[in-house]
Amino acid sequence: MKSQATRIKPKRETSYFADFARLSGGLINHVSPHKARIAAGFVGVAAIALTALMVQGFSSDSPRTEIQPIQLEPILTESVSIEIEVEPIAIEVDPFDGLQTEVTTVRSGESLSLIFDRMGFTPRQLYEVVSESEHGDELGRLYPGRQLTFYSNDENELVQLEYRIDALQAYHVRQTENGYASEFEVREPESYEVVRSGEIESSFYLAGQDAGLSDNLIMELAGIFGWDIDFALEIRSEDTFSVVYEDQYLDGEPIGQGDILAAEFVNQGRTYRAIRHIDAEGRSAYYTPEGESMRKAFLRTPLEVFWISSHFNPNRRHPILDVTRPHEGTDYAANSGTPIRATGDGRVASARYSSSYGNVVEIQHGQNYRTLYAHMKSFARGVSTGSYVQQGQIIGYVGQTGLAGGPHLHYEFHVNGAVRNPVTVDLPNGAPLTSDELSSFKQASDNLIKLLDNPAVQYAEDSSSRDNPS
Repeated sequence: MKSQATRIKPKRETSYFADFARLSGGLINHVSPHKARIAAGFVGVAAIALTALMVQGFSSDSPRTEIQPIQLEPILTESVSIEIEVEPIAIEVDPFDGLQTEVTTVRSGESLSLIFDRMGFTPRQLYEVVSESEHGDELGRLYPGRQLTFYSNDENELVQLEYRIDALQAYHVRQTENGYASEFEVREPESYEVVRSGEIESSFYLAGQDAGLSDNLIMELAGIFGWDIDFALEIRSEDTFSVVYEDQYLDGEPIGQGDILAAEFVNQGRTYRAIRHIDAEGRSAYYTPEGESMRKAFLRTPLEVFWISSHFNPNRRHPILDVTRPHEGTDYAANSGTPIRATGDGRVASARYSSSYGNVVEIQHGQNYRTLYAHMKSFARGVSTGSYVQQGQIIGYVGQTGLAGGPHLHYEFHVNGAVRNPVTVDLPNGAPLTSDELSSFKQASDNLIKLLDNPAVQYAEDSSSRDNPS
């Protein structure tokens, strides 16, 4: 009987392994591949555990026990559906990819038709661009030095045209399904306040250059104080100036100097200050810190470049007639053809030829003031008796008509019918700020005045912002 029992036990052991294998195979075959991998892992672990139990149970050192078959239930895992939202990737497409690009600069005397012809486009294409786009008239007003960029395809169709005014402004014309459409682009630069100061040694212009001011800013500075200071006669060495203006950047690159925000000029010990203000209608002007207009009703001089060849003198001896005759004005010598400006707004009371004055213009300014401009080479277009002119408008050109020994302008200034010395006469101020605007002006100008008082404040603040970025 012992030998028989020895033969039976291996058979029962093999049977359990066979039943387990069949069960495992059935389970794996009836599930999906993913679930099969999970079930296979479970079966492997279970098989190891079961083997250990059987080995322990059938060990010769262990008591003989009857092992009952283990009923295994099929193991199924639930299917979990996970939805993942994927953001679409935005791919920038260059609208000019594959197009031919040609850039040209407007030459002196060129029209849009000449440029289209030079660039190889037809009159028909020019007509469509000008007539169909909203800015056809503006495209026709070309100035030398400006740039036009043409974008065309392989069939030489004009797909887009760019007319650039400057770094910030441009007209864009694009081809659409309904013809050509246009838009006017205005970009806003980044602006940073800058303070520059200088002291005059030989000339105001050189001092401005040494301070880092552009030619435009130097001329603008002279224009702001031009009603109070005669920059041709009254500038002295050791005069000083300070300017607060905007440095402008576009896409991180410097593009120039912006408007003067505030300025100070010390001339012969007298201090003048000006603050820029923009009113509710968008008009800009300069005022004193107290709100008085820097703009006078009259310019101090009618010429920008000159030298005085003869002063106001009631007892002057006439250089041609050789008789004592009052010189009731000031003679400004200048090159023939130099533009002459109206010193104030008014109506042209007379534009005529005189045997002594030559070509002469008289302007009436309200009830109390009248100015006279004589020995002109010619009148400016549109200037005639009865026409209205504005301050700074060109009314004629320097000449030597009439009794004149050389090219110059004879200029007279009359107050209530009496002649006054144009160089020394007190000029009436322009309109001050209204009470409504004065409070906002004062509030906005505080920081600018602080920079004029102490320019080092700006550099300290700039350094602090660099060391402690927000």
